[in-house]
Amino acid sequence: VVKFRRTGESSRSDEDGISGEHEVQIEGVRTELEPVELGDGAAVPKEFANPTDDTFMVEDAVEAIGFGKFQWKLSVITGLAWANAMEMMILSILAPQLHCEWRLPSWKVALLTSVVFVGMMSSSTLWGNISDQYGRKTGLKISVLWTLYYGILSGFAPIYSWILVLRGLVGFGIGGVPQSVTLYAEFLPMKARAKCILLIEVFWALGTVFEVLLAVVVMPTLGWRWLLILSALPLLLFAVLCFWLPESARYDVLSGNQEKALATLKRIATENGAPMPLGKLVVSRQEDRGKMRDLFTPHFRWTTLLLWFIWFSNAFSYYGLVLLTTELFQAGDVCSISSRRQEVKAKCSLTCEYLTEEDYTDLLWTTLSEFPGVLVTLWIIDRIGRKKTMALSFLVFSFCSLLLFLCVGRNVLTVLLFIARAFISGGFQAAYVYTPEVYPTATRALGLGTCSGMARVGALITPFIAQVMLESSVYLTLLVYSGCCLLAALASCFLPIETKGRGLQESSHKEWGQEMVGRGSHSPG
Repeated sequence: VVKFRRTGESSRSDEDGISGEHEVQIEGVRTELEPVELGDGAAVPKEFANPTDDTFMVEDAVEAIGFGKFQWKLSVITGLAWANAMEMMILSILAPQLHCEWRLPSWKVALLTSVVFVGMMSSSTLWGNISDQYGRKTGLKISVLWTLYYGILSGFAPIYSWILVLRGLVGFGIGGVPQSVTLYAEFLPMKARAKCILLIEVFWALGTVFEVLLAVVVMPTLGWRWLLILSALPLLLFAVLCFWLPESARYDVLSGNQEKALATLKRIATENGAPMPLGKLVVSRQEDRGKMRDLFTPHFRWTTLLLWFIWFSNAFSYYGLVLLTTELFQAGDVCSISSRRQEVKAKCSLTCEYLTEEDYTDLLWTTLSEFPGVLVTLWIIDRIGRKKTMALSFLVFSFCSLLLFLCVGRNVLTVLLFIARAFISGGFQAAYVYTPEVYPTATRALGLGTCSGMARVGALITPFIAQVMLESSVYLTLLVYSGCCLLAALASCFLPIETKGRGLQESSHKEWGQEMVGRGSHSPG
């Protein structure tokens, strides 16, 4: 018995006026055949992808074409944009250098870091809005060119006020780079999406490692100005290659540009050597795109609020740990940090210490902990799901923070900080996988942009905890980070939607999951 259901999406369905389930008895078939069901979250084999429908959606085409040469090229190009981590990592190298060279007081050095985060915070939502209104490629291209221009210009800053403004403008541009994940995710088949988004996060870690190695070579000979200019190289390479990038087919369909979307899908199919689905591409209902109110509809209100807190906690804890690592290493352990603080207070705020070779080595080792974080997240995210992965990452970080209450030796301290950094960076990466998956195409870039903006708020606040509060009580500081991550773990569990094994939602006017689990799964009414 073959069962089938009219979904109402076929152009013939309206004409026939037939709905509901139907059964067809086929005579003369071997009766010993057993029914076979796909496992939960399994990809539909290419030979079964839409063989008889007279229409198909972008999701069907992406699944049928699969992962191939086009996605590999896209991974490298998107990764180059993601290597803007160099522009972030340079802050920890630039600050002590300018502190010495320009005789800056400590608060001015701290302001140089903060102004970058202020720029990122103020622009994240704007770039998301531009990407939803005018296209993913447009938003990403403008933000990268903006960052590249002001990044190179920073190398020619004559005085402190100039470099402060220019680094703030660099931060403004960096706020749009996460939109590369939106563009990337919309070209990936369901089975490969989580792994691929996590793997381009490797470019972030590679960018930070490359920045430290570049600093070791450039700083003693050419100085910080050349380091600023050379750090823009990956973005320059991306700016050249981004003309190859196509616009997202999902965005084109949503904005009514069906022919362009179909041309893009045919181009991907040709490059991958895979056949296109049969039939006609369905044009989705055109919607208002990039509207903030759509993030707070009944379907997405709780998801948005919980995600904002999760992203805030990720950045708050991640950058807090980066700042705490230096303090804890220099003190030896938590118990020694209070007495060291008293010694530091007696020093003049203009005391100058250039970065040594040992400092660069420590920076390199700390950065390398990001790689195990990627591997652990890669292994568990499709096994236990996105929500549980984020919750586990927060719980491990919280547990490691509490263990720092013990007066452990330097070796154990290093291990605990390494594990904590690996898991909190893994949690960040899981959030980058989940967020583009949970929002529909009309608000996907805006949703990611607002979450990224909340993360920058966390990054702005964390120096007051990791540096100012630390002077009063190291235990209270650790308790704040641990408590914040425990709440974030709870928030991850309370997220209403699990996106593991689901496709990307095209329209915000449909129930979540309606397109994702197969178009035959619509409930009547």
